[in-house]
Order: sequence, then structure tokens, then C-alpha cells
Amino acid sequence: MLNDENASVKPKGSSVALFCIITALYWFSLYAYIPIFTPYVESLGAGHTMTGLIVGSYGLTQLLLRIPLGIVSDRLRKRKIFVSLGMLLSLGSSLGLWLVPGVWGALIFRGLAGAAASTWVAFTVLFSSYFNEGQAQKAIGTINVFNSLGQMLATFAGGWLAQSVGWQSTFILAAIVGAIGLVASLFVAETRVPTKQPLQVEQLLKVGKSVSLLTVSGLAILSQFVTFATVFGFTTVHAQSIGAGEFEMGLLTLISTLPYMLASTLVGSVFATRFGERRTVTIGFAIVAVCAAIIPFTRSMSGLYISQAIGGFGRGMVFPVLMGLSIKTVEPDKRATAMGFFQAIYAVGMFVGPFLVGLISDAVGLTGGFLATAAVGTVAAFVAWASLKPLSRSI
Repeated sequence: MLNDENASVKPKGSSVALFCIITALYWFSLYAYIPIFTPYVESLGAGHTMTGLIVGSYGLTQLLLRIPLGIVSDRLRKRKIFVSLGMLLSLGSSLGLWLVPGVWGALIFRGLAGAAASTWVAFTVLFSSYFNEGQAQKAIGTINVFNSLGQMLATFAGGWLAQSVGWQSTFILAAIVGAIGLVASLFVAETRVPTKQPLQVEQLLKVGKSVSLLTVSGLAILSQFVTFATVFGFTTVHAQSIGAGEFEMGLLTLISTLPYMLASTLVGSVFATRFGERRTVTIGFAIVAVCAAIIPFTRSMSGLYISQAIGGFGRGMVFPVLMGLSIKTVEPDKRATAMGFFQAIYAVGMFVGPFLVGLISDAVGLTGGFLATAAVGTVAAFVAWASLKPLSRSI
């Protein structure tokens, strides 16, 4: 039986294509300066701990905002307005980082970028509504490709621009792309949910009590811990220490993102279908753990490129599967709340990962921080194997 959202007339292919482009612009705006951001923050005088806090502020604001935004989106039964809001906040964040240089400016406006990223719940649920109920994995896999494409293009362009013009230019680039995305978002097609009765707060709270949702959200915390401690955290600091320039740091982030995009594409059609979600996630975590452990022992950029490409593929085996599982067993009118809960919970890893690794790195050095990250990935592999079972609809 088709759900209410899917019972609506489906948008045309051109609307789906436009949404994919907007998704890429959204993530481009949020990630154009990421290749140089951690070294940039440390160049402002921040230590590893403060740097970790600034990088983690992106996750902290998501932790605070994603559940409320999911609930409001469900109650309003509208998603498009939150897509435009996300583009607007991303634009404001980029402008702030450009106009207010300094450690505290970096903390405040990277936190604002996290507020922008909090609207990602609306993106994923609205895009999923363009597909039939049984195509949740396909929808999530597709939108994750454009998520990764935006990040990939952003990191490449940002790294090149930083080396050619200067670090501040990456914030300007992010702002320009955010403005374009904001205008484009006004033309997004929205499938409306027919009103039956207002959603009750008790029903919404019940979403967060689902054992299956808590399980995949917990695993997502560990996944984001590793990702934001390494790829979007301290890997570029290590790269700089072995002689990498701005372009090479951008290329490093690109090389870790491209295999992620490839793996995301294959998740629905190959990995989850042929090997099962449990095995796919477990193997992915194991790959990520090994690649995190290798980082501090690489002494050449070629070795770092190879290890991070393999690690990116492992991340692509993990995260899209977990995202699809987060709404797979949830009733259609509660999916935005479930996705908001999932994304808010995994934001714990986005905050704790870089902050904790920053603390460890200040105490014992970056090698200790990377090895601690690898340990988290190893634990995640065992937890995934032990906890992921066939899921049944319960909420």
C-alpha cells in the first residue's frame, strides 16, 4: 500500500534533476573551504583541542537542531522551505568566515554551517518522497551521490583556489555557490502530504524510542566520529606536516570522497542486495579502521592518497546503508522526524570525534589521536556484526 507522500503525483524527471543539482550546490557551499580549514584554524593560533572544538561545532549545532527541525517539518508537512533555509544559512556561514577572521569567528560561523547542515533532513525526506516506498535505498543512494559530488568538486576547487589566490578566497567561493543554490531552491517541486490529523507529540517521541532506529543511529555516531576526526579533521594537518600544499590537501579530500561516491552508488544495487546490510556495514567499518591506523605512519602523499581512497570506499559501504535503515521501518508521516533523530544522533560523533581526538593529540601527539580513531572503527565493526539484524516495521 502506497503511503500518503508517495500517493501524491510524482515530480517529473526535470524536478528530480534540479533537486540533485541543488543538493550538490548545498554541499559544495558547506565544504569548499574544508581542505584548508583545520590548518587554517591552527594558523590562527588554536591548539589541537581548540581546533577540534571548532571542527566539532559543526556537529554540535546539528545535535541541537536536527530533531526540532524534523518535528517542525513533519507537523507543517512541508520540506521545501527548509531546503531554502539550509542554503541561506550556508551562505551566511561562508560570509561570516570571510568577514570575521579569527578563532572565535571560526567557532561561531562553522557552528552556523552546522545549523545549515541541520536542514539536510528535509533534503533527504523530500527527495525520498519522489520515489516509491520500496525504493528507499535507491533514493538515499542517489542523493548521497550528489552529496558526495558536491563535496568532491568543492574540495578540489577549494584546494586549487586556496593555493592560487589564498585561504580566504575559499570562503568567498562557498558564499557564491550558496547564493546560487538559494535561488535555485525556490523552484524545487514539493510533494505535499494530505492532511488527516495533526501529528501528536507522543507519536513523534515514540519514533526516537525505536530499537532499530537507536541501533543504526549509534553505529552512525561511530562512523561520523572516524570521518570527522580524520577526513574532515586532522588528516590534512598530518598531510601538511609531510609537505602537502593547499592543492594537495584539496586533492587528498577529493581522493577520499570519490571512492565514497562510487561505493554509495553500489550500495543499493550490489552490496546491500548481494551481501546483506549487516555484512556490508561490518566490512566497511573494518576498512575504515585500518585506513585510520595507517595515517600517522605514512611519510609520502602518494601513500596517504592510496590509504584514504580505500578508507573513502569503506565509508561509502557504511553510511548510506545506515541512512537507508533509519527510515526503512518507519511510517511515512514520521520519516522526517526519524531522519532528524538519526542525523541529530550521529552529529554526536561529528562533535565528539574531532574534539576528543584533539584532546588526545594535545596530550600524546597526532599519532595517538589517529590510533584512538582506528580503535573506534574497530569497535564499530564488532558492534555492527552483533547488532544489525533483519528489521521489522515497528513505528
